Amino acid sequence: MHKRRYPGTPRALASALLAVGLAATSASTWAQDKVVYHINDAAAQATAGLRNIRNHLDVAPKTQIVVVTHAEGIGFLREGAKDGKNPDIDYNALVNALKSRGVRFEICEITLRGANLKKEQFTMDADFVPSGVARITALQSREGFAYIKP
Repeated sequence: MHKRRYPGTPRALASALLAVGLAATSASTWAQDKVVYHINDAAAQATAGLRNIRNHLDVAPKTQIVVVTHAEGIGFLREGAKDGKNPDIDYNALVNALKSRGVRFEICEITLRGANLKKEQFTMDADFVPSGVARITALQSREGFAYIKP
């Protein structure tokens, strides 16, 4: 019985496998990091969280960041909000600067209703979601966001 030889077949197969490997590596290199920052206590987390986000974007500017706030974490997004420990820190200015870098800020509507607050009392740079906790869950489980709690 005569074996048939196909010239170049191992080389062609190796080249194809190499191309697939390089494509997979390139795709992971191009993948955009996605992070949800969870703030539920503005007094303890807002200043540090905003600083963390700024630093995060300074070293990884293409990162997609969503800040989800609920419970005691929504206060720093109110119009005219300032840091209680350092009144020179103007939260609206910090939020606007981060928003201009692509960061999304989201406020829990359940928290608003529970505190009898109106959307108009918050910066126009924030979006509203039905539930902060449900939103964090969806971002993590369905959309592949990493979770950070400052």
